[in-house]
Amino acid sequence: MRIKIGEVVTAMVTPFDDNLEIDCAAAEKLANHLAENGTDAILIAGTTGESPTLTHEEELEVFRAVKNAVGDKAKLMLGAGSNSTQTAVGMSKKAEEAGADAILSVVPYYNKPSQKGLIGHFSQIARATELPVMLYNIPGRTGINMLPDTMAELADKHENIAAVKQSNPDLDLVTEISMKTPDNFLVYSGDDSLTLPMLALGGYGVVSVASHLAGKQIKQMIKGFKQGNVTEARQIQHKLYPLFKSLFMAPNPTPLKAALQEINLVKENVRPPLVTISEEQKTKLREVLNLTHAA
Repeated sequence: MRIKIGEVVTAMVTPFDDNLEIDCAAAEKLANHLAENGTDAILIAGTTGESPTLTHEEELEVFRAVKNAVGDKAKLMLGAGSNSTQTAVGMSKKAEEAGADAILSVVPYYNKPSQKGLIGHFSQIARATELPVMLYNIPGRTGINMLPDTMAELADKHENIAAVKQSNPDLDLVTEISMKTPDNFLVYSGDDSLTLPMLALGGYGVVSVASHLAGKQIKQMIKGFKQGNVTEARQIQHKLYPLFKSLFMAPNPTPLKAALQEINLVKENVRPPLVTISEEQKTKLREVLNLTHAA
């Protein structure tokens, strides 16, 4: 099963009003903006969407609002993972019921299971839904790294384990994943700055933060590389690199929300324990936005 969600997946922020409640109207406005500016698929309730401070009911509320807003203009994914297998299975079923096109399922965090435990965890999820499953490997947040052999075993056993969001800067692992998994298993970069090098090693696309601001340029970079216009792709990478890095000058998504406030799309409000970025950081961010013409 190939995951048919396109090359540019935007991990959408969750807009909050001044009372830190979900702002569905802002979510709908933002989702439409993304669908019209290079985004192929929208991921709701990922890390950029502040999933750690959302209830499952809120995650589904945002999903329904976005689905209502964009219709068939973009594919929709829901972050349905958990460090509890039972919870992840339940959310995967709810995502399917809500009409998701795919789910993102993170490697269990904090309890640090073995590779055998990961196979059991994701096998239960795969059996619980017919949706394509994108694994999410992000050792910096979960404390463990899912190995290429583990991904290969899961992809061989379960047709709907169809992709991975690889948020690990070790590019050798991308080569190993590409070599060991089936041809229709897709590797997405989980870091904007690593999209281009991952494409060269067998990657397919990106689950992006910067696509909120530069979706068309990121899409053109991927298209250019795949069409053999490597110089053009590298030029776009160089142009956007300051933006990629500035969006992580503070914990994600605090710089991104500040940038989105600059262009009147979303308020910068974030839920604790996150805090908004400083005025000094905002000044630096504005300089980068002007430099890249992202705003």
